[in-house]
Amino acid sequence: MQVEGISRVIEMVSKEKGIAPESLQETIEQAMVAAARKILGQTRDIEAEFNVEDGNIDLFEFKTVVDVVEDPEREIELEDARRSDPSLMVGDEAGFLIDKSLLGRIAAQTAKQVIIQRVRDSEREKVYDAFKDRVGELITGIVRRFEKGAIIVDLGKTEAVIPGREQVHTESYRQGDRIQAYVLEVARNARGPQVVLSRTHPGLLVKLFEMEVPEIYEGIVTIEAAVREPGQRAKIAVSSRDGDVDPVGACVGMKGSRVQAVVAELRGEKIDIIPWSIDPARFVCSAISPAIVTKVILDEDSRRMELIVPDDMLSLGIGRRGQNVRLAAQLTGWKIDIHSEAKINEMNEVARVELALISELSDDHRELLIRYGFRTIEAIGDADITDLADTLQIEEDLAEAVIEKADEILTDRLKIQLERKEENVRRRAAGLPTLEEEEAVARAAAAAAAAKEAHDAENARRAEAGEPSLEEEEAARKKSEEEALAAYEAAMAAEEALANGEVPADEVADATLTDDEPAAEEAPADEATAEETPAAESEEG
Repeated sequence: MQVEGISRVIEMVSKEKGIAPESLQETIEQAMVAAARKILGQTRDIEAEFNVEDGNIDLFEFKTVVDVVEDPEREIELEDARRSDPSLMVGDEAGFLIDKSLLGRIAAQTAKQVIIQRVRDSEREKVYDAFKDRVGELITGIVRRFEKGAIIVDLGKTEAVIPGREQVHTESYRQGDRIQAYVLEVARNARGPQVVLSRTHPGLLVKLFEMEVPEIYEGIVTIEAAVREPGQRAKIAVSSRDGDVDPVGACVGMKGSRVQAVVAELRGEKIDIIPWSIDPARFVCSAISPAIVTKVILDEDSRRMELIVPDDMLSLGIGRRGQNVRLAAQLTGWKIDIHSEAKINEMNEVARVELALISELSDDHRELLIRYGFRTIEAIGDADITDLADTLQIEEDLAEAVIEKADEILTDRLKIQLERKEENVRRRAAGLPTLEEEEAVARAAAAAAAAKEAHDAENARRAEAGEPSLEEEEAARKKSEEEALAAYEAAMAAEEALANGEVPADEVADATLTDDEPAAEEAPADEATAEETPAAESEEG
């Protein structure tokens, strides 16, 4: 079967697209077999062979030689088979050349389509191979267009996409802008490889510092961890292999030049550079900066850390909407609880009352437990005997007695809770208020009584001092507010009437005058005449 110019086409495509000729030939053979099966039958055993010298494609059909044919498409009788090859025996595979005229122009059309599709597949494969090893790197492209909230970026050989979830919402781009992003994923799909970029990934922050800080690129300084809240704030933890190199100073640069270059690329995102430490307490204290930590209580089993800061630094440590402490927890991998000194003192007072229920503990023992974060009966009940004995520096027998006492208290509390629950069920069934509702009413009544007592005491004090009572003071305040409001409304009405020409200006002035500003009295007529007389006499003279 001769397909015109197929050898020349294969050679040309192979050179231009970099596809091996053997690969194209194999693909064409497979396509010709598929085309022949469409015409002759899908179950037939057909093979194709491409002749490189003359460009001829031969199709062969193979059948098994049998005595009695049961499947005409896969079997042939011995007598018929020996007409083409007398040496054939039963059980042999006989190959027969398929007549070229059966396929007609299908052969040429199939070859053309196969080559076009193979070129497309090859180009897609090249793009995939070019980018599959660049995952985790920075890449620069040009913003081409916007599709359904995604940014399409031209990378030269292909286009990449920045989905909406990987965009920083405080950033905006226009068509033609240069954009630098982190290669998040290179995936295969029906339309070819898709390169997914990100502007929110912490890896973008790390790679930008690698570009700006030679010590990071050379491996002297290492970024141990990085976290971001894209567009707002980020934290990175850095360490140094060389004791003479300050990792934080290396990242900041001369007059902040290095970190400012990263900030500029991230469109003003604030960056905290933290010195990494193998000591978790020191590391967390550095991560929570700029707040100063005065005390740390850590629980290694649950990886939880309690930080105590001065009262005036609590908001600084927590950050806006919890941003600072949230980033610090993500950076260090520890759960962080941050409290002010006043709050801790209040919690400690409650803990002293709670731990006083365990008579086996002395005051010193209670203070020691509070210092190590044991503030509740539950914490002591869950403690290990050996750990508790080591903490309090007591015998294990005493530690076991303390834990048993804690368990006994917890059991009693649980019994009370169950009894209250059963009582509440009974009360609801009877249409009565629950215990909690009764207690709430009692607390409200007690608070109202306390308020009334304080109110009466204040009135008594005022009566002795000759001052008006609280009720009289409130009535005077309301009266003053009403008079001021009435005066304001009268003045506004007068001004509106003047603007409409309904009232003469002098009447408005008289109406708006207050008692502190009386109107000037008119001079008597005889006084005016007396003043005018000298002037008249001088005129006559």
